[in-house]
Amino acid sequence: MTERLNTFAVTLAQLNPTVGDVEGNADKVRAARARAAADGADLVLFPELFIAGYPPEDLVQKPAFQAACRAAIESLARETADGGPAMLVGTPWVEDGRLYNACALLDGGRIAALRFKCNLPNYGVFDEKRLFSRGPAAGPVTVRGVRIGVPICEDIWLEESEDYENVVETLAETGAEIMLVPNGSPYARDKNDVRLSVAVARVTESGLPLVYLNQVCGQDELVFDGASFALNGDLSLAAQLPAFEESIVTLRFARNDDDWRCTGPIAEQPEGDKADYAACVLGLRDYVAKNGFPGVLLGISGGIDSALCAAIAVDALGADQVHGVMLPYRYTAAHSIADAGELAGHLGIRYEVLPIAEAVNGFETILSGIFKNLPPDITEENLQARTRGTLLMAISNKTGLMVVTTGNKSEMSVGYATLYGDMNGGFNPIKDIYKTQVFRLAGLRNSWKPEGALGPAGEVIPPDIITRPPTAELRENQTDQDSLPPYDALDAILERLVEREQPLDQIIAAGFDRDTVTRIDHLLNVAEYKRRQAAPGVKVTARNFGRDRRYPITNRFRDRGERLPASDETLVSPGSTASIDAFEG
Repeated sequence: MTERLNTFAVTLAQLNPTVGDVEGNADKVRAARARAAADGADLVLFPELFIAGYPPEDLVQKPAFQAACRAAIESLARETADGGPAMLVGTPWVEDGRLYNACALLDGGRIAALRFKCNLPNYGVFDEKRLFSRGPAAGPVTVRGVRIGVPICEDIWLEESEDYENVVETLAETGAEIMLVPNGSPYARDKNDVRLSVAVARVTESGLPLVYLNQVCGQDELVFDGASFALNGDLSLAAQLPAFEESIVTLRFARNDDDWRCTGPIAEQPEGDKADYAACVLGLRDYVAKNGFPGVLLGISGGIDSALCAAIAVDALGADQVHGVMLPYRYTAAHSIADAGELAGHLGIRYEVLPIAEAVNGFETILSGIFKNLPPDITEENLQARTRGTLLMAISNKTGLMVVTTGNKSEMSVGYATLYGDMNGGFNPIKDIYKTQVFRLAGLRNSWKPEGALGPAGEVIPPDIITRPPTAELRENQTDQDSLPPYDALDAILERLVEREQPLDQIIAAGFDRDTVTRIDHLLNVAEYKRRQAAPGVKVTARNFGRDRRYPITNRFRDRGERLPASDETLVSPGSTASIDAFEG
């Protein structure tokens, strides 16, 4: 009979895996286990699909990748014959011809148990139903005589529905004593409150303590913030790990009659704009490092978007890996050149000024015959942006530096950007940041920098960049507000259209001008083709372009802003038509 323990130590490995780096991820498992052994831990918990990296997307369907993950798990299992801590490691697993999102218990030199994810998310950024088979709602696994429930991520998230399997209820009914939940939960603003609410609901239902372990990394557009935590059965916060950084912490549970209770460190969590800024830093850092770029290159215009991106880049990579280039033309104001130079000086980056007049004039000369008798228009403005894009890409090709593109979410929403011009680049750290927040983050960075940031403290963005009216400087005395409504109104409308999917009549009823709302909705729709060609960028809102919001480019439906009559039945007649606007763009 197994001895009944009164203490149980679990090491939480809040780590940064790399998708596809099976050997590297396995080495991280070994290093964490060594730390756990030194701490006297009984068990080490790793995040969801840790051996593969999360999310692996369609990579997980490759038989060779599945075999590599399995071989790594089997190798790690053999190493547990040394009598050290057991491990719960997330991995893809093929069983009876079906692929599962699994968690493997490795102990005593073998794979002691496997648990498969039951509830597969298929919303927002998740697409697991097309990748994995659904596992059964199984009972707990036993480690050192303690019965451990292992619900995997979505197994604690779903509400009651036809497809929902109450994994936690099954675990409680079959004798689980502690719940350990491996997760791959992407960052979005205020996500910690949502996670905590979900965990509180599961603890309330089961009466069991719960450990919520999340990975910390950037993976393409997603950022995973860590911020793992533990709750006791009485809902008290037992431990809180830091956000946006790796952390290995051992929690010690003590048995009181039939209840387990633990205490651990409580790390302060960044919130709001601070958390969003930290997410942008981590997302850019991991994208550059994991894809093997030696550093980044960006156009420094003297404007606020490029200034914020430069600050994020330096905080992510260090000044020695950031190269700024000012590309002035005749419409570039002297104070823009001065502000750009001051910014580069504050950040300590390599900085050069390359005037583009000769190149732009050359293009205009080449095109003069084709453009004869045609009046100047936005074409000539776009030539300036595309000249800059060409020069930045040439420097990128020659040096290997990745071009950081600097358009904000407001611009991406309405298409206020030039394809093959200022949209050129490999990654955009502020792609999901509205312009009003760009201003806030720039001011914030001048008074604060996140933990682990590599840039200088203090004022790094010249105040004039923050206070000056934004402009693309593509013609005389141009400002953004010549073409767009004030950003506070624009962003409020966009947030309702993009994040909330509100009908136009509801937005208008909230007090916004009808003509402005309908125009912004039109611009949002016709700019879809541009967004499909935009660089990936960090997701920080509840609904970003790309992974969350996937609209067809060819789309003739338009909301007219008129409330349609409600009906209890849908009548469909042949030849009926929907609202149609002419396609532009």
